[in-house]
Amino acid sequence: MGIINVTPDSFSGDGLLMAADPVAAVVEHARSLVAAGADILDIGGESTRPGAAYVSQEEELQRIVPVVEALTAARLGPILSVDTYKAAVAEAALNAGAHWINDVWALGADPQMGAVVARHGAPVILMHNRLKPGSAELRQRLGGRYVGVEYDNLLAEVKAELLEAVERAHAAGIPDEHILLDPGIGFGKTVEHSLELLDRLGEIRALGYPLLLGPSRKSFIGYTLDLPPQEREEGTAAAVAVGIARGADIVRVHDVARMARVARMTDAIVRR
Repeated sequence: MGIINVTPDSFSGDGLLMAADPVAAVVEHARSLVAAGADILDIGGESTRPGAAYVSQEEELQRIVPVVEALTAARLGPILSVDTYKAAVAEAALNAGAHWINDVWALGADPQMGAVVARHGAPVILMHNRLKPGSAELRQRLGGRYVGVEYDNLLAEVKAELLEAVERAHAAGIPDEHILLDPGIGFGKTVEHSLELLDRLGEIRALGYPLLLGPSRKSFIGYTLDLPPQEREEGTAAAVAVGIARGADIVRVHDVARMARVARMTDAIVRR
């Protein structure tokens, strides 16, 4: 899954909103991601980095819908996923040609989201998320990380909360075959939590749903290696390889060309 940030404030500096022609820039970037090996394109109009500014529904619609329409018209081939927790944005994106919804609040932020996804028969990614205002610590060079987030039993609680999200999906009429899970690496989790969750990913995969992992350039890598986002390629590669070995089915990344090679090599070793 290749990342397309239609934002001005992506933590990794890859937001495309500030281009002279943002839609054309997105289509060009999407072409490069597809050529590099992306099977899915994940389009986001609101940054989810620690401390990011809230984006209104109207602004997110203005960012997302023209991009989805342009990518649909371009017929590039990959699945188009839209990263949003707002039901109205999901509805408009699916009407414009998107195939999946990637909800970082796992249908918990907007009570209408489940019904929208079910009505369109769309697959949905349910991400574990325990963000709280004021729990982010920001450093100029390394970016944001979460501190003071407590779990009595990390894996047990993450699994239980993901299964609660699955129940929300079922209640809305979304079938099991349209549900994917994301453990939410870095979302409301300390560096230590993210490292443990990555190492024990197989316990999440054992829940029986396809698993998406999004470690790309994240702060748990930066704080572990003491590196800014643009220097986290090797750390991301390690996380991708370990994640696949532990059961991840999809990896959400910025650097598709290199991470696709890591994925293929890891598959050759562990999924013969």
